Amino acid sequence: MHMNTRAVTDVTISRLRQALAELGHAPASAIPEGSGGRTEEAMIRPARLVECARVEHLPVGTAEAWTEPVAFLDGTQRSELVCYVGTRPLVAAFVAAAVRERRERRLRTVLVERRRLVVGHRDALAAAAGLLEGFEIVELDQDDGETPHPVRELQRIARAVDRQRGNLELAAGDRYRQRSDAWLVVDGSLTGSPGWAADERMIGVSKSHATLPFDGADLERYLRLPAGHRTPLFEPPARSFAPVVSWALRLWPWEGRDLFHGLVRIEVAPAAATPGHADRLSRHLLAERVPLSTPDPRWDRLLYGIHAVEQYLKAGARG
Repeated sequence: MHMNTRAVTDVTISRLRQALAELGHAPASAIPEGSGGRTEEAMIRPARLVECARVEHLPVGTAEAWTEPVAFLDGTQRSELVCYVGTRPLVAAFVAAAVRERRERRLRTVLVERRRLVVGHRDALAAAAGLLEGFEIVELDQDDGETPHPVRELQRIARAVDRQRGNLELAAGDRYRQRSDAWLVVDGSLTGSPGWAADERMIGVSKSHATLPFDGADLERYLRLPAGHRTPLFEPPARSFAPVVSWALRLWPWEGRDLFHGLVRIEVAPAAATPGHADRLSRHLLAERVPLSTPDPRWDRLLYGIHAVEQYLKAGARG
């Protein structure tokens, strides 16, 4: 009988916290409410429509299940405050990413990446020297001599953990692509990798709407998109050297709930961005909607395959 990943991590963090407390550092067991910074700031960054002159509501047709192999990639992360060295926080984090592949209606895990980290300023890490066996050390970028502020430092740590998770997802996606050319659906954006953004058999599905692509009347039409419809194709403003083409898709009716209910943003490679292809992929994604009974607050924007990856990683399953 083996202990699952979360239990192993909890035991290891507890021992680390105790060892640091014995050295005189203030133990801590939670990141205080309000101390974490948002990784995305709400904003409008106007996009360029490439299919219509204005935002329209385009029906995509009836949900249509994939008949060919398709894989799903997602990652998870969990952070826990271990102690304060003086006023500098030291945080342990567990990040993981996995790919689950469906062939002939059978979904199985084909690839897993896991990392156990300790993140902090070099002074805090130095205080834990000799106690971090089994952890990878992630040192924060130098703070230009600023007086350390614990809340600001926790925010910097949170961003560092986000980056580590993103890097792990990129590594998992690249490893999968080396072994298979099946469709690969990614939870999030494709723009973090030039290879992903150019891959005609990769699809990015974003549940976040912190950045909106239109304003004025176009924004109102965008956010009032009916269920089973998509927006025209548009080019998001270039944030990197990995351009994509995007559209919004409404998975479930929003009326009586919220303008963002059931709304996801899809990204594909520019070479794959045709209206017919967008309709076909949208029908496949409609067929991936999780059941209404799924006990997850984000159920309205979840896809079954992505949810299955999350559940696998959170359970700490092996193999």
